[in-house]
Amino acid sequence: MDTVAARRLLLLRHGQTTYNATRRMQGQMDTELSAEGIAQAERVAAHLGRHERGIRRIVSSDLRRAADTAEVAGRVLGVDVERDPRLRETRLGVWQGRTHGEIDEEYPGQRATWRHDATWAPPGGETRVEVAARMRSVVEDLLADDSWPGSTVLLVAHGGAIAALTASLLDVPVSHYTMFNGLRNTAWVELTAMPRPDGELGWYLGAFNGELVDAGPAQAGLDDGGSAR
Repeated sequence: MDTVAARRLLLLRHGQTTYNATRRMQGQMDTELSAEGIAQAERVAAHLGRHERGIRRIVSSDLRRAADTAEVAGRVLGVDVERDPRLRETRLGVWQGRTHGEIDEEYPGQRATWRHDATWAPPGGETRVEVAARMRSVVEDLLADDSWPGSTVLLVAHGGAIAALTASLLDVPVSHYTMFNGLRNTAWVELTAMPRPDGELGWYLGAFNGELVDAGPAQAGLDDGGSAR
């Protein structure tokens, strides 16, 4: 059996934006952190600085709400932040910028379909399966880094995108992708990759929706069924 050290992956959602607080769909809109979101980023960065000194690389979505969250963590950890557009949130097409109520009025029933079917996309948007594929391509590139075994990589991204990546890495059937949802602002997912007895690399879930006890208003950053907010 391969004795290569485990690779640890932390997936961190960005801090709160005003769109999160008002239940407006962001998708790939380049929104900014709210005052509360900045405070959340500072709190989670302090936590990482105390408990996650093994982080050797930080890769972030290039959208500001994620990149700014990552930069706060990078300063605390002393690690430069790399930006990758493949880590962006789900492209939501005509839904972007609209509230849940507005979408439900103009496209009745479609949000429910989207929440429960990973192969369905909003008009002009992308499916959860497509999001998982582009997110996973980042991880596949990172696996080529010989310095990863025995250390941690931090990816800073978005709720819906992180949920899709988690399902993909764990080899969850597409019909069950939507079981991962509701990732709160600055909550994280912990995954570990270790060689299996057959020599293949397997991913194992350590935590989903991990967060600080004092992370701030619990409901403000809730995703809606793995939504791209």
